[in-house]
Amino acid sequence: MKILQMLVGQMAVFAYVLGCEQTGQALVIDPAGNEDRIKAEAEKNGFTIVKIVNTHGHPDHTCGNARLKELTGAPIVVHQDDAQDMISPHAQDFARMLGCAGTPPADETVSEGDHIKAGQEVDLTVIHTPGHTPGCICLYTPGHVFTGDTLFVGGVGRTDLPGGSWQIMADSIAKRIMTLPDETVVWPGHHYGPAPKSTVKQERDSNPFLR
Repeated sequence: MKILQMLVGQMAVFAYVLGCEQTGQALVIDPAGNEDRIKAEAEKNGFTIVKIVNTHGHPDHTCGNARLKELTGAPIVVHQDDAQDMISPHAQDFARMLGCAGTPPADETVSEGDHIKAGQEVDLTVIHTPGHTPGCICLYTPGHVFTGDTLFVGGVGRTDLPGGSWQIMADSIAKRIMTLPDETVVWPGHHYGPAPKSTVKQERDSNPFLR
């Protein structure tokens, strides 16, 4: 599996292209701007995008869904608990406030323990980590976890928006992420920290929000 990390849009969001080098199929996590560039980078590496996956329903992470789906025909995948909220009037208002595009409805929904696959090498296990939103997910494959807005490098996602809860998020991080193997690479949803990636051990040892 090849991982392409891309800083996109206006809010320091990391989008990811995860590609199967055997089949050429790939999925994109959180297209949040620069959708044509995301597609071009995937193709430059020999990949065809077959799925669009959102770690949660906030518009700064879903604003590229419509354009990338138009470009690729790939279905949109999100956790069942965020599927309705991300297309609600409130979400549309939030998107306009941020200067973001809204998103079409999800084509597929997932829940805890489901697998999201592309080709033979990309096989992500859905870890439900509510707290930032009710349907926040992290995506795990041995050696790597894509944490969206649940865990950043040296930080955590905000919990003051509708549906957020610090207590729930802290529990999600402690029980669902910090229990992964120490060497697991943490790939965050925003470039808010001192580095673009980290490890579970590094976050456990140094993240001030986890003490």
